Amino acid sequence: MRLLIMGAPGAGKGTQAALIKEYFAIPHISTGDMFREAISKQTQIGKEAKKYIDKGDLVPDSVTIELVRERLLNEDCKNGFLLDGFPRTIAQAQALDGMLNRLEIKLDAVLNVDIDDEILIDRIVGRRTCSVCKESYHMTNKKPKVMGVCDVCGGKLIQRVDDTEETIKNRLHVYHQLTEPVLEYYFKQGLVKNVSGHGNIEEIFAKVTILLGGNE
Repeated sequence: MRLLIMGAPGAGKGTQAALIKEYFAIPHISTGDMFREAISKQTQIGKEAKKYIDKGDLVPDSVTIELVRERLLNEDCKNGFLLDGFPRTIAQAQALDGMLNRLEIKLDAVLNVDIDDEILIDRIVGRRTCSVCKESYHMTNKKPKVMGVCDVCGGKLIQRVDDTEETIKNRLHVYHQLTEPVLEYYFKQGLVKNVSGHGNIEEIFAKVTILLGGNE
């Protein structure tokens, strides 16, 4: 199973991707995770990416494409993969097509998680993460017992730099302007499968497995 998962920031792609990874036994390749790792290690690609991510802008194609190319050459991608966060522009989609064609690989589907902007903004701005154990919270949907303190380890809860309202609105603007056309690009190839991002995780995933030919 060779998949792309798409949707606006905060649509729940990461959560569904983790479930898809287990269900279909394929690696989840998140460009966001790869960039965060590169940033934490202060690699050259990480330093370059951080300049753009902190402002809510897209990382330049040349940087992203090189990161993905190296990842797809790994042994664990031989039997399939799930790409999350890439491609985000037509140029990236065309570059990915070129890569896959050279490797004689065809995509099975492009899963699009669809949800309203207003809900996304509330989801993202309310997110908090423990600075110690990385447990996740939400100021509306999953409040800690003590404000600002992790229930699990007592660590300080923090908000990611790119989770402010100003930054997420900019990210959504960038998404609608540059990434939505990518859906049209894949729609013309007959690959897009839409799933509503409204509802709980289990309900959404049940729809996903049906769309992707699972047994549920």
